[in-house]
Amino acid sequence: MNFQCEFPPQYAYLHHAFERIRSLFSQDDHSIHKARNELKIIEIEGIKTVVKSFKVPHLLNRIVYTFFRHSKAYKSYHNALRLQELQISTPEPIALIAFFESGLLSESFFITRYFPYDFTIRTPLLEPLDDREEIFRAFAAYTYDLHRKGVWHLDYSPGNILIKRLETGYEFSIVDINRMEFKEITPLQGCENFNKLWANDSEIEVMGREYARLSGLDETLTIHEMKRHNDANKRTKNFKKRLKRIIKGDFSTLP
Repeated sequence: MNFQCEFPPQYAYLHHAFERIRSLFSQDDHSIHKARNELKIIEIEGIKTVVKSFKVPHLLNRIVYTFFRHSKAYKSYHNALRLQELQISTPEPIALIAFFESGLLSESFFITRYFPYDFTIRTPLLEPLDDREEIFRAFAAYTYDLHRKGVWHLDYSPGNILIKRLETGYEFSIVDINRMEFKEITPLQGCENFNKLWANDSEIEVMGREYARLSGLDETLTIHEMKRHNDANKRTKNFKKRLKRIIKGDFSTLP
């Protein structure tokens, strides 16, 4: 099995650990997320890291990711480097690791330093925090900065937006960054990027007023567009849920 690895120069001394990442990952039980892919907190040579193991692709995608497209691990690592260049917070990238079997991509990993966050944006969306409106305004400002720098996160959802409380405010950091585009974004286009928060109208209004203030976009238009995209995403998600229940033959919760 062939082994390929990319890492910043300051982490070259971890190369032997990178070669052993499959055994390190399988032997560690500090899993923090397990679905299609799995994330574990693993200490490597005294560094607290988050290691993301990407699911082994099916045969067709193994061929595609080997010869025609970059893998999710590759995109995660290189997007993180690009975000660093733009001075946008994301957990510090440590390594991209890929194993190839019979000439095709098999297992792949993306390693970052652990980011000590306090909560995700999901918390103020669901809980009555005293400073929730302040958080929403800070989040709108952070999002505007992303858009101003040409960053479009395609999975800008509550679990992927980490927040750390500071004495002077809040630090936001984005994760799950393999699906990302770098392009020119107008303020009107930027309104769509709030659509996966599952926020209610009053929360959208707080974010919309701040985004409009910073971008110079009309406040009424900004809030209208944010609500329109937000409602459209909710309709799409609810339709998919109903469709899945129909396919499974579960009609008990359908209207």
